[in-house]
Amino acid sequence: MINELVREMVEAGVHYGHQTRKWNPAMRRYLMRDKGGIYIIDLEETVRCLDKASDFISNLASKKKRILFVGCKHQAQEAVREAAEATGQFYVNHRWLGGTMTNLTTIRQSVERLKYLEGIEKAPEFKAMSKKELAALGREKNKLLRNLQGIRGMDSLPDALVVVDTARESIAVAEARRLNIPVVGIIDTNGDPSKIDYPIPANDDSIRSIRIVLQNLVDSLVIGSKS
Repeated sequence: MINELVREMVEAGVHYGHQTRKWNPAMRRYLMRDKGGIYIIDLEETVRCLDKASDFISNLASKKKRILFVGCKHQAQEAVREAAEATGQFYVNHRWLGGTMTNLTTIRQSVERLKYLEGIEKAPEFKAMSKKELAALGREKNKLLRNLQGIRGMDSLPDALVVVDTARESIAVAEARRLNIPVVGIIDTNGDPSKIDYPIPANDDSIRSIRIVLQNLVDSLVIGSKS
């Protein structure tokens, strides 16, 4: 089974890291060698780390804990949304708003504003609004929807984060660390594993690579939720 997973990872390009000049020396233990100026990730380490992260995620699910998936880069957006929706969890896949967790009250106020805009046609002031005003409110609603759709039901802090590209989503990681919220992170050769509770060394620029890692975490969530 492990050999089958490694084969799937190779086909998905999970082992391809960044160019050697962009690497973080803290990732040394997860790397094999450089090939043509690109670091190759040790997939045995990836599987080991994925197993550890999966056990953690499964345990959370068995306790009915809530998880927030985060990944705003283009390659991760759909995979993050699908993973969260498949497991009934939260997600941020467009833009991480500073204070999403450290200032949750403000985020909840924005969610209430979104709800108001979605029901603007029922508001008493609707008939008195001009087309220009309504157009502006429509743009505001769409912007809020992009940013908040995946966390509009998040009334309290999540119990853990699953992050795609921990270097890019450094603000989310920093907020989690400040609040002592564990982080499971897909981390490429340019990342810093010391800031992640459950680092998973993998190519975070490939859609297929992101999907194969997230799918394994989703499977663990599903299994945990049934135990």
